[in-house]
Amino acid sequence: MGQTLSLTNAMPVYEYSALDQQGKKTRGIVDADSRDAARQKIRRQGLYPVDIRQSMASGRKNEGSGLFSLRHRVPPREISGLTRQLATLIDAGIPLVPALASLIEQTANPGLKMVLARIRDQVNEGNSLTAALAEHPRLFSRIYINMVQAGEASGSLGVVLERLAEFGENQQALKARIRAALLYPLFMALVGSVVLFILIAFIVPSITRVFEGTSQALPLPTIILIGLSGFLARYWWLLLLVILALGIGLKFLLARPAGRRFRDRLLLRLPLVGPLAIKVAAARFSRTLASLLQAGVPLFTGLGIVRNIMGNVILAEVVEEAAQELEKGRGLSQVLRGSGRFPPMLVQMISVGEQSGSLEKMLTKAADSYEREIETRILALTSMIEPVMILVMGLAVSFIVISILLPIFEMNQLIR
Repeated sequence: MGQTLSLTNAMPVYEYSALDQQGKKTRGIVDADSRDAARQKIRRQGLYPVDIRQSMASGRKNEGSGLFSLRHRVPPREISGLTRQLATLIDAGIPLVPALASLIEQTANPGLKMVLARIRDQVNEGNSLTAALAEHPRLFSRIYINMVQAGEASGSLGVVLERLAEFGENQQALKARIRAALLYPLFMALVGSVVLFILIAFIVPSITRVFEGTSQALPLPTIILIGLSGFLARYWWLLLLVILALGIGLKFLLARPAGRRFRDRLLLRLPLVGPLAIKVAAARFSRTLASLLQAGVPLFTGLGIVRNIMGNVILAEVVEEAAQELEKGRGLSQVLRGSGRFPPMLVQMISVGEQSGSLEKMLTKAADSYEREIETRILALTSMIEPVMILVMGLAVSFIVISILLPIFEMNQLIR
């Protein structure tokens, strides 16, 4: 799924073309209070501006706030690609500001280009890359910012950015595989539902009209089919409104803490879905915490970040409790084992990692194992769903056919 980039700043953004000291033409973006201020800012970079114009995107005002806003879709793969490119440039010995300038020239997304320009300007003014990234929390997550902060503090920014790129790519690849596995069953369900609706609401009535002029008592299945068909033909719009209202009501309930808690607790107790949800959370916990620890982020800080990406309120509370107990001297594996929520294998691997001093290595192995298991489980579930859906469709069509044929058979017997 893409992210929404929201950028708010009181200063307009200007696009410019300029000449460098060798006479080579270059383009870029700069934010300033006015066109003259933008010109001075460009000149301080050693460039000679040729054309300066205010960006069309920055001219849209945010109603009621008097501030400028910008909204663009930035897919996660663009962030991963950008991170890998920046890591390559830094590992090649290129300073951070020229590396960011190079990324601005290569980026096609206008929203991302503007954000990079602002990050470059902030770094050029003496701010850290972490502080510059923190200005855009909807684009760069807490995990991203904390790992960059650890990389800057340890002097290994290139290595950390490479790990961030790998982390993002692995997460996107896992989501893509899960999405691909679920796509076919969802498509079948949608097509099957539409076909049944059209069949019952529009085709069956034209067939069952034959029985209206007869005094023959109709079988129960035929009566049910005629009633259902008549209801859908007349009130299909009401059915759509009910479904829409239920969807809005459910969304409203899930927006409340009590609603989310009820949903997450129920999800963990479901027979097939619950174990899969726990494994997904375990994989996310292991992969994220391993990446943070490898980047040099302290365990306590890492747990605070991981808590926010668990995707389940109940499991997030266990992680929060683990962070609190960590300050009291207890081990991470002790708290997770006591909760009974996390898989025993993960708890055992964390325990071994804590004792041997290789926690991040054990977490990486656990993440690899659970991600493979998740993919296998989802493929197995989808392979089970397909025959069940075919069976349901077959039963529905059989009911329609039998409901239509039963009165016809009875009429034939009466004629004889």
